[in-house]
Amino acid sequence: MPLHSKYIVLFFAVFNLTGFGRTTPITVYDLRCENLIQPIAIDNDRPHFSWKIKYAEGQMKQRYYEVQVASDSLTLKRNRQPDLWNTGKTKSDESVMIPYSGKPLSSRSLAYWRVRVWNEKGETSAWSEIQRFGVGILTNDTIQGNYIGLPAVQSPLLRKSFSLNNVGTSFLHVNSLGYYEIFINGKKVGDDVLSPAVSHLDKRSLINTYDVTAYLRKGENEIVFWLGTGWFKTTTGFDVQFDGAVVKAQLDIYKNKQWQTALTTDSSWMGSPSGYKDTGTWRALQFGGERVDANLNPANMSKTTLNARNWEKVTVVDIPKHTASPQMVEANKIQETFIATDIKQLADSTWLIDMGKALNGWFEIRLNGLINRQQIVFEYSDFLDKEGNFLDQGQQDIYIAKGNGSEVFRNKFNHHAFQYVKISKLKQIPNKEDIKAHLIHTDFRSTSSFESSDADLNAIHDMIQYTMRTLSFSGYMVDCPHLERAGYGGDGNSSTNAFQTMFNASPLYSNWVQAWADVMREGGSLPHVAPNPGAGGGGPYWCSFLILSSWRTYVNYNDPRLIQRYYPMMKEWLSYVERYTVDGLLQRWPDTKYRDWFLGDWLAPHGVDSGNQSSIDLVNNGVISECFGIMEKIAKLLNKPTEANLYAEKKAVLNKLIHQSFFDQNDNSYATGSQLDMAYPMLLGITPPDKYEQVKNNLVKITNQRHNNHIAVGLVGVPILTQWAIENNEVNFMYGMLKKRDYPGYLYMIDNGASTTWEYWSGERSRIHNCYNGIGTWFYQAIGGIRVDEQNPGYRHIYISPQIPKGLTWANTTIDTPYGHVKVNWKLSANKLVIEVTIPVGSRSTIEAPENMALVKVNQKSVNNERTIVIEDGVHVLEMSAQ
Repeated sequence: MPLHSKYIVLFFAVFNLTGFGRTTPITVYDLRCENLIQPIAIDNDRPHFSWKIKYAEGQMKQRYYEVQVASDSLTLKRNRQPDLWNTGKTKSDESVMIPYSGKPLSSRSLAYWRVRVWNEKGETSAWSEIQRFGVGILTNDTIQGNYIGLPAVQSPLLRKSFSLNNVGTSFLHVNSLGYYEIFINGKKVGDDVLSPAVSHLDKRSLINTYDVTAYLRKGENEIVFWLGTGWFKTTTGFDVQFDGAVVKAQLDIYKNKQWQTALTTDSSWMGSPSGYKDTGTWRALQFGGERVDANLNPANMSKTTLNARNWEKVTVVDIPKHTASPQMVEANKIQETFIATDIKQLADSTWLIDMGKALNGWFEIRLNGLINRQQIVFEYSDFLDKEGNFLDQGQQDIYIAKGNGSEVFRNKFNHHAFQYVKISKLKQIPNKEDIKAHLIHTDFRSTSSFESSDADLNAIHDMIQYTMRTLSFSGYMVDCPHLERAGYGGDGNSSTNAFQTMFNASPLYSNWVQAWADVMREGGSLPHVAPNPGAGGGGPYWCSFLILSSWRTYVNYNDPRLIQRYYPMMKEWLSYVERYTVDGLLQRWPDTKYRDWFLGDWLAPHGVDSGNQSSIDLVNNGVISECFGIMEKIAKLLNKPTEANLYAEKKAVLNKLIHQSFFDQNDNSYATGSQLDMAYPMLLGITPPDKYEQVKNNLVKITNQRHNNHIAVGLVGVPILTQWAIENNEVNFMYGMLKKRDYPGYLYMIDNGASTTWEYWSGERSRIHNCYNGIGTWFYQAIGGIRVDEQNPGYRHIYISPQIPKGLTWANTTIDTPYGHVKVNWKLSANKLVIEVTIPVGSRSTIEAPENMALVKVNQKSVNNERTIVIEDGVHVLEMSAQ
């Protein structure tokens, strides 16, 4: 990094608590149980607790903590001895994923907890706020009642009146196999939408639990479920026998520290068909939409309105035996609402609506002056063709009007990916302010930000970050929300590091990886997509999601649950891989009814021969090498040294064989010489040290001469090339590719109207897609210089070394880690570089000087030209000079 400065000043800071009004300078905040905020129904009886710390007076280290868990909140409020667990003053600096070790918890346990900490100065925090958590209905228990529905009715209303002598804390456990809404005494319960999250329905369904205390009353009560089928259709690949929506539910009331079941679903419930009907099969390219007859829908959920409907007895449905377990990921919620930006008339009674940006979610419009039974048609697309014509992507809703003045259409049990809406059979132009689009995704928290002096970089970063929000809903991440809506492992691997850097998404991966475990077939065979209702294309990189994402979840969040739970299944899959290994190298395995294709890279730009067999074989064996390396690390963490050594040996043997088989000594290249074929061996340690510099230089040369300094990789290659560039300090190499405005490139997308990334570099088919989002880590790890240490996961120890490309003058980067905010702001001025770094309490950081710089002073004290310094929870001023 050439700099013309004579010295550099670095400033480090921690959070300031000015204005918090605490008598103690220590504040404990952001309490989590199983990485969720106050979950009331977790899926196990050994939860983990996490918290963050702020300190108002400079530096501190947590030296002790005390966690208290009680079966009621008054015990803690009144400072009585907790009856479930009291750690006492425990010497430890740990504050992330502390395992519960108190009295045994059981299915449907309810508990309250709090924590306080001490620092090395003897100062004590106040007790944190008291948080509640509950254990859900576990496998040794079962949700009571029956599955009920109406035959051949996709969206019924199911109703039951019941009486309560008194009301205490009341939990409603809902095991719906499709989407649902709940109404109690006329009010909708909760603000979640499109619940439950996804699961592999052949093997597992999910239970959602609601605190409905505030909705109930003494005496007569009424509950209504409004159901939709979602994935629970006879047309999907799941083994669905009943043609209609079904639900099982149980209402429990907490009395005398015991749950009493007050209501279950059974044959006494009544049902009524509604005016909603899903028009799609939910196979690939056939997700359709909704047909909504407003004449058949209730205007509200009042008793008078419901009594006016025709009701019939429900059917008790026999559902094949499977596991029903508590949902361990946040629900879908409406995250943003957009107002239409433009309306154009296409023809008589036909209008084109532009929502301003692409999104996944619901469309809403207020309509006036319609006559009874008038049909309005809505079609959705995520882009227009080059001539500005609307493209049919198979997404359509039909609204049948009631004709009573002003009425509103809004989706309920399906969703669309779109920027443009074509409205047909509507005579009068609608008002912009009456047209809304609701962005929906899993209710995870955005935890990162990036901004720099380069508006192009900012635009690329923001497009990547927003795209991943549109793709992450229902507890998994899809390739695209409208055409396939599938949790492809390759797409997931490609974006996991970027997604986990930008968002607090540990619960989403808990749900998604659980689905991957559920889709494993006998002998360890895996599909390419999970959940797995039908076949999906891919290759070993897709299947390896079970291993790679579990490991990354541990590294990024210090969450060990996935590697602990699924290590045996990871081993099983690698045993399956060995079955198709010939002379040490993996060969193509057979297609099945749940899996096809055998890809290397996918959707690389035109002119890149990613379908060449040598490239496919190199990439796929590289994937196995990467898996062996991760399995070695996992085995060590799980205290399995023999297995760790075995995987280390496997990796060493395979790496040597890959180099011998695919390296060309004459031109220092691997396989086809593509960016992926060259970068992956270097990244995996396949390239011998004495060949590394030649291969590296050749990659840069090929990029220049063959690709005119453009990016030349696809779905698999983007994160691999990105990681290689970060680890090799090749910041100008990557920066130059990102600055290209012609095909292929991110700015090419943006200059052609993209607000989300595309499926193809050229823009074909889908323009809300998860192919090229793996570049997202570069903004944080290269420009921001923030890198997590695998040996100290969750950013317990952070490497900080900003890479500054020629032409960039400042950048501000933040990541909210499990320990708190990490911030790196740097700015180049005439003769110096100023860097401000925030390190949270509980973390430490190693700061590395730029290549042509040396540390001169730390807090005005000489350090003898050292190039690195370790800081911990504090304020430091460093000076550096150019060498």
